[in-house]
Amino acid sequence: MKIADQFAAFPLRVGPSRIDRRGVFAEKNIPPRRKVVEYAGEKITMDQALRRIEKVFKRRGPKRLYIAKLNRRWALDGGVGGSGAEYINHCCDPNLFVRKADGRIHFYSRRRIRKGQELTLDYSFGPAENPLPCHCGSPKCRGTINRLK
Repeated sequence: MKIADQFAAFPLRVGPSRIDRRGVFAEKNIPPRRKVVEYAGEKITMDQALRRIEKVFKRRGPKRLYIAKLNRRWALDGGVGGSGAEYINHCCDPNLFVRKADGRIHFYSRRRIRKGQELTLDYSFGPAENPLPCHCGSPKCRGTINRLK
């Protein structure tokens, strides 16, 4: 696992994470409000994305999905031709935010990110009957990856 250089604006690496399995880490200090990395992968329709999600949840064993919604019609599956940004973990107090434009997804720094710090993003999954537990460890942790309302 590696961050594809053509998608990263700063040196990044994939490594073991205290949040979940693997994460992405800054190899240099990153100033606030800077483009950090592009999320890439196979462009698929939302119908295809929903079928892939359903298939994974029917399967036994670990459930790993790397699908990011572009808009109402399209999504990117980072598990197929991803940039490495698919390993960025969820946090309730993230240091990255998302900008979507022209069929692309970019992650920007919310604040200064220090060398060695894990990059995090609020996945903001919709409310659910069975919300996914969060393990981010932030004092602002809401206990779930899903939005509460």
